[in-house]
Amino acid sequence: MEILIGLLIIAVGSFCQSSSYVPIKKVREWSWESFWLTQGVFAWLVFPVLGALLAVPAGHSLGELITADNAFKIWMTILFGVLWGIGGLTFGLSMRYLGVALGQSISLGTCAGLGTIMGPVMLHIFYPEAGHLEKLTAAVLIGVVVTLVGIAIIGVAGGMKASSLSEEEKQAAVKDFNFPKGILIALLAGFMSACFNMGLEFGGSLHFPETGDMFKTLPGTMFVTLGGFVTNALYCLWQNAKNKSFADYGKRSLWANNILFCALAGGLWYSQFFGLSLGKGFLTESPTLTTFAFCILMALNVTFSNVWGILLKEWKGCSKKTIAVLVVGIVVLIASTFIPELLK
Repeated sequence: MEILIGLLIIAVGSFCQSSSYVPIKKVREWSWESFWLTQGVFAWLVFPVLGALLAVPAGHSLGELITADNAFKIWMTILFGVLWGIGGLTFGLSMRYLGVALGQSISLGTCAGLGTIMGPVMLHIFYPEAGHLEKLTAAVLIGVVVTLVGIAIIGVAGGMKASSLSEEEKQAAVKDFNFPKGILIALLAGFMSACFNMGLEFGGSLHFPETGDMFKTLPGTMFVTLGGFVTNALYCLWQNAKNKSFADYGKRSLWANNILFCALAGGLWYSQFFGLSLGKGFLTESPTLTTFAFCILMALNVTFSNVWGILLKEWKGCSKKTIAVLVVGIVVLIASTFIPELLK
C-alpha cells in the first residue's frame, strides 16, 4: 500500500510539472529571457529553499548542513546543478521548436535513462567502496530500457507528425516548429538534464539524522537548483543585454499578472522534485523503486506532457495512425513505472 501511495505522490508532482508551462502562456509582453529568469527565481530559489526548510528539525538551522565535512558533496551537487542548468536552457528551446509534447518527450526520455544509470556510476567513481553500482539491478536496467522504448515510440509519432503536416499546419500548432533542429537540441537537453539526478545522488546525504525519509532529499535538491539558477540567470541576463529587453522588468502595469503566472509556473515545476522526495519516503521498502524513482518521474512527465500536447492541439491534423503510435508510446511509459517492481 505504501508503494502505491509513493507512486501516486510522484505522479501528482509529475502532473504539476507537466502543467508548469501552461501559466507561462499567460505572461504578457515579456521576452523569453525575462519570463524564464523570473519563473526561475521561484522554481530554483524560492520554493527549493522553502522545501529544504521542511527537512530541518526543530532547534536546528539549514546553515548547519554547510560544514567542512560536507563541502565536497555540496560543491559537487552544485556543479551538477550548473550542468543541469545548461540542459534547462536547451530544454526550453526544445519545446520552442518541437512543442510541449514532443520536446518534453525526447528531452525527458534521454534524461530519464542517463540520469538513472549515471547517478550510481558517478558515485562509484568517487566512492568505489560504497557499492553504489549494486543499485543498478537487472530490474532497474530493464525498466530504463522499457522507458526508452516508450520514448522512442513517441519520437516515431513525432517524426510521423513532422512528415505529414504542411508547413502551415506545423506553424499553427507550434509557431517555430523545426524538427531536425529541435531533435538535436532536445537530445542535448536530455543529456545535460540527467545531471540533476547525479546532483541528487551526491546530495543524498545532506540532511540531519532526525530528518524524516520524505524530506531527506530536499536540501540536496536545493543545492542542485541553486547551481541551475546560476547558469540560467547568467544566460538570461546576457540575453536581456543583447536584446535590450531589460525594459521588460520596468513595465509596472504587467508586474501583477506576469509575476503571478511566473510564480505559479515555478511552483508547479518544483512540485515534481518535492513530490519525488515525498514519494521516495514511501518506497524505502523497495530499493529497486527507490533507485528507479527518478526514471519513473521522467516517464510520467513525458506521459502528462503529451496529454497537455493533445489538449493544446499540438497533434491536431495528424492521422489516426500517428495518434495510435503516440498512444502506444504513452501506454508503454505507464507500464514502465511498474515493471521494475514486478521483476525484482
